[in-house]
Amino acid sequence: MTPLNIDYQTKEEVLIEALPYIQKYEGKTFVIKYGGAAMTNEDLKTTFAQDVTILRKIGINIVIVHGGGKEITEVATALNLETRFVNGQRYTDEAMVNVVLMVLAGKLNKQIVNLINTFSGNAIGLCGVDNMLLKAVRSSTDGIDLGLVGIITAVNVEFLELLLRNGMMPVIAPLAASDENVILNVNADLAASAVASALKAEKLVYLSDIEGVMVNNERISTLTLTYAEKLIAEGAITGGMIPKVRSAFDTLAAGVHKVHIVDGRVKHSLLLEIFTDEGIGTQMIPDDIGG
Repeated sequence: MTPLNIDYQTKEEVLIEALPYIQKYEGKTFVIKYGGAAMTNEDLKTTFAQDVTILRKIGINIVIVHGGGKEITEVATALNLETRFVNGQRYTDEAMVNVVLMVLAGKLNKQIVNLINTFSGNAIGLCGVDNMLLKAVRSSTDGIDLGLVGIITAVNVEFLELLLRNGMMPVIAPLAASDENVILNVNADLAASAVASALKAEKLVYLSDIEGVMVNNERISTLTLTYAEKLIAEGAITGGMIPKVRSAFDTLAAGVHKVHIVDGRVKHSLLLEIFTDEGIGTQMIPDDIGG
């Protein structure tokens, strides 16, 4: 049997570096938007389930909002339903909202919950319709109708806090109900932001398929609003990253302490970002606090 080559000094340094963060975040709430490769690669799905369970076991409240756009498109195609996007959002008619319900609130939500509970994470699967968890109004993009797509107007914070106080880990499929009790499809990024803002969460973490905010092929570790606007004005931050960054700072303005963009393609990226000094993604913070 080949002996394990373990650098004990490195392991010790990692644990010592993590200790002040563990102490700092005990009792705090993290909202994690779960999507991309971390949801489709089997190894990454397992390490994500392990990571969120570790966070809960050390006393951090975890709320997960998950996507699943790839699987929705695959099922819709199998059912001969057209998939159409308007400014990055899926047009959703009655047939498509049924697919979204089936895939997100059904299959994917329960698979995520089951895997987390394999590691004793106390996950509970929810859809935004449950106990009026998420309320929404129909939205449009630049005056273009998106069908049954919603923008969240209210979050049932009391319900979520009840679950968290009892040691559970809510895993939320991003659907919502309108005042007319019509089920609406909600963008997972926007749903995670709304939940984090309502809970005044310590952190909102976006697990994505990018390394973070990149400028001249280098990752920006920490980004303030003033620095972000400077980079946007200079053309260093461009394209689809501009609304992502501005949305993050809107979330900070609503009371969330920090927003992180983390590469979910890296194993244990969640722990590496939260419990190491440098991190592996980009953290966005208000101008008036330190890193």
